[in-house]
Amino acid sequence: MLYLFLSKISALFDSFSLQRVFLSSIACLIVCMFFGSFFMCSGVSHALDVNGNDKLKIEGNLMITGSSTMCPLIKAIGNKFHSLYPKVSLDVQCGGSARGIKDVREGKSKIGMVSRALTDKEKDLFGFTIARDGVSIIINKNNPVVTLSNKQIFDIYTGKITNWKQAGGIDANISVVLKTRRGASTELFYDYFKFSNDMLTGKFIDGDNSVIINAVTTNPNAISYVSSGEAQRKVQAGDAVKIIPVDHIMPTNRNIITMNYPISRALSLVTKTLPSGLEKEFINYCLSSAVNDIIVQYDFVPYEE
Repeated sequence: MLYLFLSKISALFDSFSLQRVFLSSIACLIVCMFFGSFFMCSGVSHALDVNGNDKLKIEGNLMITGSSTMCPLIKAIGNKFHSLYPKVSLDVQCGGSARGIKDVREGKSKIGMVSRALTDKEKDLFGFTIARDGVSIIINKNNPVVTLSNKQIFDIYTGKITNWKQAGGIDANISVVLKTRRGASTELFYDYFKFSNDMLTGKFIDGDNSVIINAVTTNPNAISYVSSGEAQRKVQAGDAVKIIPVDHIMPTNRNIITMNYPISRALSLVTKTLPSGLEKEFINYCLSSAVNDIIVQYDFVPYEE
């Protein structure tokens, strides 16, 4: 239909050769508009070689420092980015969110990793949320308890409530499972309830999320906390584990993304100025769906589902 329309217009030209030139020019314009829009929206810098072929020019060194929570994730994303662009060298160093802020401000790194909300004094920086972190409280699937208040959770972990009957359950001693490792989930969980190690009563277990979940599934009276992503996957797989809402809100991906679920936080990359060049390319890549599988692998929630 478009071709017939263009043919009628081209009939105004006297010569056949002019018709061909006109049609070719219009077709070329349409192609350029389409592909030009595509490349502009893709967020990736492109250049054309002499043959008109697409040619990426992404190279250089990039220093990224900050959050220990984000460090393994960004290293994994960096490895994938390097496999796509071998001329890029990334140096990812841990040290905490405070270091990420400090290094970016002092020019020691181009990108900082921050696993908390920026303070008012840090609003001069540019932040880009790439994922969110949530912690779920879990009990055994066969436990009749379906909800716990914040006070009940606090009292269970500090030894003031020792029997499930005191929390609306059966007459059975509560088995509190604690994590030996002070990882991201523990940090977020402790911060929310204002816990410290000397306040807690329970059994410390050394292991990752799967070890903790196994301890709960094999003990009908156990309670613990794990990454929300891992907890959801175990529930969907039919494991004997149940997720307890916090403040009557379940830790669904959507509630974590929107921050409606209280035990959650943003994982962000920050820069001193509006990113450009290699920094922009890497941040765009971290924001793309191409890294969702890595984000899930590290038990975080992609910013966009």
